Amino acid sequence: MTSHTSHPVIDTTGRDIHGESERLRALGRAVRVELPGGVIAWWVTDHALIKQLLTDRRVSRDTYQHWPAWENGESELAQTWSLSMWVAKRNMISAYGAEHGRLRKLVAKAFTARRTQAMRPRIEASTAELLAGLAEVPAGEVVDLRERFAYPLPVQMISGLLGVPDEIRGPLLTAVHEVMDTSATPDQVMANALEVDRLLHELVAVKRTRPGDDVTTGLLQAQNDDGGQMSEEELVATIMLMFTAGHETTVNLFDQTISLLLTHPAQRAAALAGTVPWEDVIEESLRLEAPITNLPLRYAVEDIDLGDAFIPKGDPIVIAFAAGGRDPKAHGDTATEFDPTRPTRRDHLAFGHGTHHCLGAPLARLEAAVGLPALFTRFPRMRLAVPAGELRPLGSFISNGHAALPVVLTPNDEGTP
Repeated sequence: MTSHTSHPVIDTTGRDIHGESERLRALGRAVRVELPGGVIAWWVTDHALIKQLLTDRRVSRDTYQHWPAWENGESELAQTWSLSMWVAKRNMISAYGAEHGRLRKLVAKAFTARRTQAMRPRIEASTAELLAGLAEVPAGEVVDLRERFAYPLPVQMISGLLGVPDEIRGPLLTAVHEVMDTSATPDQVMANALEVDRLLHELVAVKRTRPGDDVTTGLLQAQNDDGGQMSEEELVATIMLMFTAGHETTVNLFDQTISLLLTHPAQRAAALAGTVPWEDVIEESLRLEAPITNLPLRYAVEDIDLGDAFIPKGDPIVIAFAAGGRDPKAHGDTATEFDPTRPTRRDHLAFGHGTHHCLGAPLARLEAAVGLPALFTRFPRMRLAVPAGELRPLGSFISNGHAALPVVLTPNDEGTP
């Protein structure tokens, strides 16, 4: 699909997510933009409007029912679009109406408050193990904290929860990481999608022959109890959703919060002294640096007249979660600043809103509430190893983190390197 319009073209490499959001906000609450392949979509940056649309029955995430250009997956766009992986899966997050309710009910059993709290000892043990490994790093040596702490802790938790065996976990993580690269070519996207599907079907096959006390086994049992109403495609797509959302968002939450505290010494000192609760630090980080910045796609089920904009039936919509978190109408003139005492720190959309609010949000918060204070208490002199401006973002306009987070955990006496 090609375009000859003058709509703003979205930078899918995510080189300046927040700058792009502010430029689009200046154009209106909801503006038309151009995505890869010439796809024209509505880009929503306004906090109040995002909340409105996320609870509006006239907005759907069902690509097959409500995006005419998709042609039920048969169009050229559906076969070649570089972002197809984000809209093609049939799972809880892409379902609409009663279908969404049916799938969400099955998945919700995995994320009860009781089950989440029962994971605390496992989170504490994994945190202690990772910190012990970091403590062996020689003083003054640079270490990538995203790779050594922010990444492995959530991965271990979601892998254990889903019962992903080691021989599948590594390749699956690699394939999912490639999916997150929204600058990939269509051929790369298709190859990554096939690899993810292959690995997830392998996981399901393993769990059918070797069931365990894990969520994947539970979903298989629910599929049986449901009389087969959850299709194999829905099952595999749901496991992928849980695995991806269950670690990618939390990795970025750790990454961004660590970076913020290392560049805001007063807020770091307040958190360590207990004068500002760690929970408030976490919520403010989620507001300021939403782990998922923009999420394609939603669709207008019917015409939506917003007064200042008119979204025709069938038009695609992108919710800009990160932009909503920095909306000055919701958070004041200091919306772009890190302030854990901000009265609106909890009024963010980092985990969604309404019927699609993330079921795994309590687990992500628990992991951060355990891991972050333990990390900063263990390494009170930790600092960035490079100027903050040199930290490189991920190659994605969806996932909001750093390619690496180089730090010096224990500076040597000379203050080098």
